[in-house]
Amino acid sequence: MIFKYKGINAEGKKVKDRVEALSIVEARSKLKAIGVMYQSLEEDSPTFFKKFDFSTKYKIPPKELASLSRELSMYIRSGISIVAALKVVQSHYANNKKMKLFLSTVSTHLDEGQNFYTALEAQTIVELPAFFKESIKVSESGGILDEVLLELSRFLKEQDRIHKEIKGAFAYPVFMIIISLVMIAFMLTFVVPQITGIFESMDQELPTPTIVVIAMGDFFSHSFKLILAIIFAIMVVFMTLKKKVYAFAYGVDKLMLTLPLFGSIALKSELARFSYIASLLTRSGVPFVQTINLSANILNNRVIKELFVSASKKVVEGKLLSKALQESGTTIDIGFIQSIALGEETSQLENVLTNVSELYFEENRDKISLLLTLLEPALMLFVGGSIGFIVAAMLLPIFSMSIS
Repeated sequence: MIFKYKGINAEGKKVKDRVEALSIVEARSKLKAIGVMYQSLEEDSPTFFKKFDFSTKYKIPPKELASLSRELSMYIRSGISIVAALKVVQSHYANNKKMKLFLSTVSTHLDEGQNFYTALEAQTIVELPAFFKESIKVSESGGILDEVLLELSRFLKEQDRIHKEIKGAFAYPVFMIIISLVMIAFMLTFVVPQITGIFESMDQELPTPTIVVIAMGDFFSHSFKLILAIIFAIMVVFMTLKKKVYAFAYGVDKLMLTLPLFGSIALKSELARFSYIASLLTRSGVPFVQTINLSANILNNRVIKELFVSASKKVVEGKLLSKALQESGTTIDIGFIQSIALGEETSQLENVLTNVSELYFEENRDKISLLLTLLEPALMLFVGGSIGFIVAAMLLPIFSMSIS
């Protein structure tokens, strides 16, 4: 629960903030531990908007989590304790209530004698990735917290950069597709019906393209709202099924992997992400079976995720990861399996995984660049061809009439 309080801190200044606790008694204890004499303390039984804010865990954006990890790593390397580092970082989030409360809660847990991992696990303000917390847990026991935080920062920053690159790359094609569909719908709904009145007075047979366009225009003009409603309903049903029905989502992910070019990009993107985080966890000292499971959990494609989870069970039984993946079928790229086998044979799996992730990320950049190079002229041809067909179909009867 979240409690809000007003009071005076150890320095004699008036403070007004929130604290997380299981009960009001625990909230009082936490305020006492941080030297706050409270004047009022009550559960934050919120308005509708506050309830919306605090009812679910806050997901820290990757870029923000990367920045936080790098900053903590820098302070720890400078000899500052994690408790002091968190208190310094907390001042940087004065305008972000969620992050401020998160850091304050973690600091309180640390003041109570818990370690960093336990404090992160105990707080309920934000949702942290499982691999992030597991890396913290292992690095604390190994005394390499600063190094692992820095590696986590690099990984999160790289993932955010790749995500933005992909979004930016596909922004123009998506924009062109939407504009072209809107233009075609506008012409069929509003322009074509205006012209068809001319043809009604003609006592001649209309060309087939003109008949097709007129029929489409009549359909769009009379059913425009219905079409929009159907498209919206399909989108809502699709998103709901994908979120709620695992079998449907699994089928969509499986279909994605079979698509030409897109399937290869999706597969190598997932394998690259798996390789990067697996190399990071291996370097941090996480047991290999646990590394496979944690790395699989960050994947978006359920087909690939299930293959790695299934492979981890076979690794527990004593099989090599490469052998387990090879037995799973042909979904996984054979080059990836061979690289894993080489790493296992030479005991250089960590370095092999790092190199594989870099290779696949680079391959995907080239493929996406090629796709966009081909997509842009194809979209221009589609837009020009569609509008040209409509215009030509409308002009054909007029030319026929003038010739006759």
